[in-house]
Amino acid sequence: MCVAGIGITGVSVATTLLGLGARVTAVDGGAGARLQDRADALEAAGAVVRLGDAQTLPQDSTLVVTSPGWRPDSPLFAAAADRGVPVWGDVELAWRLRGPDAAEWLAVTGTNGKTTTVRMLASILEAAGLRTAAVGNVGTPILDAVTSREPYDVLAVELSSYQLHWAPSVRAHSAVVLNVAADHLDWHGSMDAYAADKGRAYEGNRVACVYNTADPATERLVRGADVVEGCRAVGFTLGSPGLSELGVVEGILVDRAFVENRRTHAQELAEVTDLAWPTGDEVVDGGVPGPAPAPHNVANALAAAALARAYGVPATAVRDGLRAFRPEAHRIAVVGTVGGVTYVDDSKATNPHAAAASLAAFDQVVWIAGGLAKGADFHDLVRRARPRLRGAVLIGADRHLVRDALTQHAPDVPVVDLDQTDTGAMAAAVHAATRLAQPGDTVLLAPACASMDMFVNYGERGDAFAAAVADLR
Repeated sequence: MCVAGIGITGVSVATTLLGLGARVTAVDGGAGARLQDRADALEAAGAVVRLGDAQTLPQDSTLVVTSPGWRPDSPLFAAAADRGVPVWGDVELAWRLRGPDAAEWLAVTGTNGKTTTVRMLASILEAAGLRTAAVGNVGTPILDAVTSREPYDVLAVELSSYQLHWAPSVRAHSAVVLNVAADHLDWHGSMDAYAADKGRAYEGNRVACVYNTADPATERLVRGADVVEGCRAVGFTLGSPGLSELGVVEGILVDRAFVENRRTHAQELAEVTDLAWPTGDEVVDGGVPGPAPAPHNVANALAAAALARAYGVPATAVRDGLRAFRPEAHRIAVVGTVGGVTYVDDSKATNPHAAAASLAAFDQVVWIAGGLAKGADFHDLVRRARPRLRGAVLIGADRHLVRDALTQHAPDVPVVDLDQTDTGAMAAAVHAATRLAQPGDTVLLAPACASMDMFVNYGERGDAFAAAVADLR
């Protein structure tokens, strides 16, 4: 069997296959000390590892298991197709390795909000006393969870569009597509192909297909899904919920889907204030409570609650799980308040849709944006954000695309265009933003772009932002 890529996913796949007695050849086009260490470990376990050549299919391959990021037009996959060799992802392999009493899967996908939602879901399931884990595109490798000696009751499974593309057989108990916006089009080839891969999460659902009433694309995916007879469409909304929906009424998250007499009754689940989690890195003059929840995080909580309720979790567990949840770093995290200006790290906002949600959470913003655009368009983002923008500071390889959108749709907004790409670039951006900001404003790192032009990943970018804010003090 051929394993494509020896990152975290590839190592998990190769180790699992070796444990099943398979002959494994792992291929990776990369190089470097870290990759060589992984190759050495896999060879010691019995695999053949071929570094520097990711295009040639090993002669004896009967199956290719790919890491999520490998493009579908890779020569390796073309060779597999020519020889009739199937290509699976790690999620597909995990699904096929499930035993007869395996844990149910509650699946979460969408352009943005997947990790936050799946971790909220896991927190709710834990509060209900269930053995669970956040797996898939986050947390525990899904193969490790499926092959665990101590079985799980239910799994909260984050699925990227890449993973869904290579997982044709997965059939979840229930699933949610949080939103669909242009992203990774260079990988999928078109918006239609991208949306279709997202929609695979609904295929074969038995209990509930959860969708976002504010995003018609998610409802269209539900309508087009081939589900088990009796599976329900369940919406979530930031407004008052209709029949078979979860929503918000006077600051309360309520359920009108998984209750008796839902035509006349609703179940209280939690208060919106239960989502005002303190952030671990928060440093605030004089000390204040955690920030009010951003609207998109309220939506994420409703989606997580819907999946948990579909599985039969009581309302009290939804409340307790949401209260216990803490967001991961670099997701609308307050990293400091200096001179009356609040500094917020949302480095995870790596596309325009995510940045739009982040910008909508604040009234007056000095926006730090830019990086690798991945083929994205910024005109609609800037048009919608214009009333909130005090100024903008642009960084990164594709900052000119953001600048062009600002020039057209927000010509009166002051813009600082930084061409620095060295280690001091983020500090320069923070200082420039500080000069534009006034007391009461928010300096927001929500780049709307990927980070790899200047940083190893979005985490390093966010850490650089937080360090620069710390230096201000």
